[in-house]
Parts: sequence; C-alpha cells; structure tokens
Amino acid sequence: MTIHSHSVIRAADGPFDGQVSLDYDARLLRRKRLTSEAGDFLLDLPEVTSVNDGDAFALSDGRRIAVVAAPEPVILVRGPLPRLAWHIGNRHTPCQIKDDHLVIRQDHVLQAMLEQLGADLTLTEAPFTPEGGAYGHGRTFGHDHGPDTHSHDHGHNHGHDHHHHDHA
Repeated sequence: MTIHSHSVIRAADGPFDGQVSLDYDARLLRRKRLTSEAGDFLLDLPEVTSVNDGDAFALSDGRRIAVVAAPEPVILVRGPLPRLAWHIGNRHTPCQIKDDHLVIRQDHVLQAMLEQLGADLTLTEAPFTPEGGAYGHGRTFGHDHGPDTHSHDHGHNHGHDHHHHDHA
C-alpha cells in the first residue's frame, strides 16, 4: 500500500521519522513521489505549495518527514548591498538576505551584471532559502520560473510592463 502525504506542517518540531533533501526548485510541489530514509511516499497536496527548510510532511501512517534545503550552486554577493539588492530585485530573482551578504542562484547573466556593479562574488554550493512573501511562505511568481527561463532578459532593462510573451 502506498503511503501518502496530504499536508505540510510548517516549522515543525522534531523528532522526525526521516527527511527529504530538496533544492529550491524541488521545494515547489504538489504531487510527487518522494524518497526518505523511512521509505517512499506519494506527496499529494491540494495545491502547488512552496515548502521550506524546517517544514515537514505528515504521512498517512502517522509518521513525519522533515524537509531539508539541499545544497545547490549559488553566488554569495558582497559589496554595496543596498544597491546590489536593488538590481537583483529589479530582475525578479529570488534572493536570500544575510547580515553581510546576499545569496542568489548561479546565473551567468546576473554574475556579469553584479561584477560590473563592483560586487565581490563567491561561487559555491549551499542551501538556498530566499526571502518569501507574507510570513515567509510565499514565492515571487514573476517571470522567473526556474534557473533557465529568464534568458530573454539580456540587457534590455526598461521596465517589466510590456512583455508580450506569456508563461503558460
């Protein structure tokens, strides 16, 4: 019999019966077979949901599986942070804000732009948990639906109100 999960426990307290390690893209899900130390289960949520590091899935057999943010290729951004954050935000790119640096996913277009702005960049692998919307559980569904879908954004930085392509 397949074990299911139909609900997410936000900021769950342990102990847990296992964990699933998911990168940023993989933490946006609705229906998916997932594997943990406790075995496979079928996630079947009522709607597409963004889960965070520290959340958990409640399984149909009563067990709880923790969500862990998996390391992925990111850029640590240091330098004049308010200015750099403005430029990153202007590109609708998910961004994690730390006390002394910003974290974005690796992207050669953004990397070149930030280098031109005088940023000090470090390419590395780390868990990526960007700022969410209200209460940290939102996501910006702008025109960035993954690492490779914004290649149309090559330098014609003149507002975001007249795109004539739709992301169906």
